Amino acid sequence: QVQLVESGGGLVQPGGSLRLSCAASGSQFSINAMGWYRQAPGKQRELVARITRGGFTTYADSVKGRFTISRDNAKNTVELQMNSLKPEDTAVYYCQVIIATRTYWGQGTQVTVSS
Repeated sequence: QVQLVESGGGLVQPGGSLRLSCAASGSQFSINAMGWYRQAPGKQRELVARITRGGFTTYADSVKGRFTISRDNAKNTVELQMNSLKPEDTAVYYCQVIIATRTYWGQGTQVTVSS
């Protein structure tokens, strides 16, 4: 009943920026938290950033000071502004939403940082 649409991935040079977007739609709901995870080849999926309904944020140590997560509760969207990108940021990024204790995942968007 909930669909997540992700956009904004692509190829950038080291030091560049990208902005990821995720929109949740399909039902009337209240989102408890939204966030972004990423999975690099051969690695487990890991938390990048999360923001709760109340606006509390959590970031992975590796992205603190470079990434900023934000949300629009009225539109059920979450954004991830990624600055000063590094090659190690290369991964598939997945949007996650938590609605009434249930977790939903987007299909993933590729982010590649390379010169």
